[in-house]
Amino acid sequence: MFSIFDSQMMLRAIELAERGIYTTAPNPNVGCVITQGDDIVGDGFHFRAGEPHAEVHALRAAGDSAQGATAYVTLEPCSHYGRTPPCADALIAAGVSRVVCAMVDPNPKVAGRGIQRLRDAGIQVDVGLMQAQAEALNPGFIKVMKTGLPFVQLKLAASIDGRTALANGQSKWITGPEARSDVQGFRAKAGAILSTSQTVMDDNPSLNVRWSQLPETVQSEYSQNNLRQPVRVILDTHGKVSADMALFTLAGDVLVLTANTNIRYDHENVEVMVTPTGSNGLDLCAALRLLASQGINHIWVEAGATLAGSLLDAELVDELIVYQAPKLMGSDSRALVNMTGLTSMNKVPTFEMTDVCQIGNDVRLRMQKQ
Repeated sequence: MFSIFDSQMMLRAIELAERGIYTTAPNPNVGCVITQGDDIVGDGFHFRAGEPHAEVHALRAAGDSAQGATAYVTLEPCSHYGRTPPCADALIAAGVSRVVCAMVDPNPKVAGRGIQRLRDAGIQVDVGLMQAQAEALNPGFIKVMKTGLPFVQLKLAASIDGRTALANGQSKWITGPEARSDVQGFRAKAGAILSTSQTVMDDNPSLNVRWSQLPETVQSEYSQNNLRQPVRVILDTHGKVSADMALFTLAGDVLVLTANTNIRYDHENVEVMVTPTGSNGLDLCAALRLLASQGINHIWVEAGATLAGSLLDAELVDELIVYQAPKLMGSDSRALVNMTGLTSMNKVPTFEMTDVCQIGNDVRLRMQKQ
């Protein structure tokens, strides 16, 4: 069904979509290429929610050359009115003759309707080219649409003996500056950075994206003004976090999830949402569903061993990212995660290693849930 040229153009569309990974949330990353014969006449990608979609940018670049052309899109063109008109209608109006989609949109508002609308207009539509690569662009968007839960990345930093802090609590810095810069890149991709009241009170972290510490490859692609700050989400069951903590004084939104109905903050950028409780603090599954309902598809978790263990116990972690430093901290130091009660190996949480690389003097391990 698909030619080598088709694959080359879809690869180009995927590369374009990747240029929006730091800015499009909560919208998916999408790229589009329009061709006449063997020539590219227009291309584009979605940059920010509320702004034109990839197909619109590509059609504007193509102009009259879109008549009879082929459009390669990493995600099924939308068929509903949101902040922008349906892209399926724009492709029809432009007179394209063929549309190649990498994947069907999992959004129930679309879910094949865009493809059907194109076909009803007499346009040839072929689906499934480089689907796996297209799905990898938007794990959070896809998971929320299919399950109602966001994609969760749990970040941990440890010594080679699996410790995260000395017995007296000291932990700065386990990893080197290169690893900390790498973390900034992951933060910038997420819709939210999740932590706990205990971490905030212990470390007084900013939990924001610091543009000056981002990898040079990111700085060269995005100006400081264009970089989006993820929502900082704090799990604070009893409302312990005081209003003078560092994270409240910085630009960007803060969302406090709590069971305390009396908690209030005077800061304009802070919102408090009462969340159901579970057997040990806030109900984590309910909290994640609440975040998904607020348009947060992708969560980066930076917290202590207790939340890490609770998320793992509840099987809510999709990807585990561990920075391991060539240091030994001793058996009386604090453990990587707090997990107890495991009595057989078949109940041990198991991950599949997807990437191992050296970051400065440290090693980064990436693992996905099996």
